[in-house]
Parts: sequence; C-alpha cells; structure tokens
Amino acid sequence: MSEFKRLVELRLDATPQRLRLLRAVVHAAMDSLGADAESTNCTVLAVTEACMNIIQHAYGPGRTGEIVVEILNNHHEVKFRVTDFAAPVDTAAVRSRDLDDLRPGGLGVHLIHQVMDEAGFVPAPAGAGNVFEMTKRWTPAANEDGRDEVQ
Repeated sequence: MSEFKRLVELRLDATPQRLRLLRAVVHAAMDSLGADAESTNCTVLAVTEACMNIIQHAYGPGRTGEIVVEILNNHHEVKFRVTDFAAPVDTAAVRSRDLDDLRPGGLGVHLIHQVMDEAGFVPAPAGAGNVFEMTKRWTPAANEDGRDEVQ
C-alpha cells in the first residue's frame, strides 16, 4: 500500500460555530478526490461528530481550545486525523450508549464506526491531548474508457 499524502490541514477553534467551515472543507476534499456522494456525506457527518465530541467532552462547557484536522489521501482511501489539546481521555471509556436506550444524543461514536471503514484513537504526539483517526474507502466511478476518474 502506498503512503498517505497530506491534502489539507485545518486548524479551528473548538466551537460549534466553526463546524460549518469544517463540513465545507471535508466536502470539498472528498469531491476533489472523486468520492461518490454517499461516501462524501457519510464522511462529512463522521468528521463533524468527532469534532463535536471534542468540543462537548474533551474541552467541555465553558472551555475553549483548538482542533487540528488533517486530511490525508492515498488514492481511493482518505484518512482524517483529528487532534485536540485537551486533557487526555480514557479511550476505553469512549463508547456509544446502548442502542436500546432511546433518547437524543450519545450516538456519535456508534455513527462514526458505522460509516467509516476504520476509526480509533492513536498515540498523541508531545503537546497534544488526543488524536482520533478515521479512514474512508470508496470505489471510484469509471470514465467512459474504463479508467478511474481520479488518480
């Protein structure tokens, strides 16, 4: 497998108001890579959920910080590396609530794992709090000559 290449690095304040910008950047990145609409929409949703979890849980109410989202490309596979600078979380405790517990909220982790091909915490570099990576793969649409649209 070839190596991932950085497509985008986005640094944003950990506030809900910045999620609109995040969604636009993720959508544009997926479009530029030739991803289909379903893969694009699912990816936008998953990356937004991951960042909202950082805002609500890692930083928490009344606290602010920064989120760094790196978008890395490897042909028809894209990796999103989301880094925060909050206190490290107990990764074993990060999980969705029971799906039988019918009430709003609390399903972001479940959703991320359903729509992404891979998702999980990776070791954080010095100075960072938490790093969560998500990978999405898709089958490219073919041109009339049978070759992939995007190389």
